[in-house]
Amino acid sequence: MNERYSIGVDLGATNLRIAAYCGGTEFLDTISMPTRLNEGRDCVVRDMCDAIQSLTEKNYGGRALEGIGIGTPGPLELPEGILRLPPNLPRWDGFNLRQAVETKLGRPVEIEGDANVAALAEQKLGAGREYGVDSLCVLTLGSGVGSGLILDGEIWHGSTGMGGEGGHIVVNSGGSAPCGCGGNGCLEQYASASAVVRIARQHMDGAAPATSREVALLARAGDARAALVFEDVGRSLAIGLTGLINTLNLPLYLLGGGVSQAWDLFAPSMFRELSSRSYVYRLTQPDNVGAAKFEPHKTNIMTAQLGSTAGLLGACLLPFQQKAPRSGLREGSLAHQ
Repeated sequence: MNERYSIGVDLGATNLRIAAYCGGTEFLDTISMPTRLNEGRDCVVRDMCDAIQSLTEKNYGGRALEGIGIGTPGPLELPEGILRLPPNLPRWDGFNLRQAVETKLGRPVEIEGDANVAALAEQKLGAGREYGVDSLCVLTLGSGVGSGLILDGEIWHGSTGMGGEGGHIVVNSGGSAPCGCGGNGCLEQYASASAVVRIARQHMDGAAPATSREVALLARAGDARAALVFEDVGRSLAIGLTGLINTLNLPLYLLGGGVSQAWDLFAPSMFRELSSRSYVYRLTQPDNVGAAKFEPHKTNIMTAQLGSTAGLLGACLLPFQQKAPRSGLREGSLAHQ
């Protein structure tokens, strides 16, 4: 990668980050700005393209541009690049993001779901590289719950690009909290940062802090009601992981995003519940459950390594990936990727 560079975009509902990259886990250059959702999607695309263009005008030691990659909240229909009812991008349903960006830039772009690019980065540059595994699942516990699957070193898309929506596994069939996807009882409503705050308010008679981090601080300080919130999070994660583990039997499941920093608070209930629910996990659980040590030929559940840069790194990696059709997509579906 040293003789060429890429540009990656991490399109978030709150922040828009753009970077130039030529390898490793560091960037050549970065641009960050608020995502101006309230001003409409054309405004967001314009901001994105202006930042990309400004990076392409720099020299970077004479390196040639390999390509441009974009990670976006989904669901995302591929190969077209059309967003389908994205819970975190209201009023973007049916928007052809690929076409809009390519038209404005006058050049092709690679486009992918944000959790998928985070998983790609973890496999190529993070935990997957450290532990020597080419198949893993990442759950990102942020404002929502995203998930990405890497199978045999490649992103698993499914037949239309919407594979791996683990955040919308139903973990509470009687749940009353409506999900942005249109359903009820999704993992996203019980293990995301916004869910932590909502559940805390229920436990604490509406007097809960404003952020999941503040709820965690209370729990560590001995507040029993705050501690119960993370016991709930752990149980919900276990239910979601049960379906993933029983179905996929992968060697590594990584939890990332802001809520994962409360690992010490939710992991005990998660592992207890998981052992009682998943027979595949019981058969393959590590000798030292919960330890930050990878055990070969076991089902390892650990925290992700790359933190908040995973999505941007993964977007930067996209142009360097092979372009042949793969991962179950329709014939020719990656021709634009």
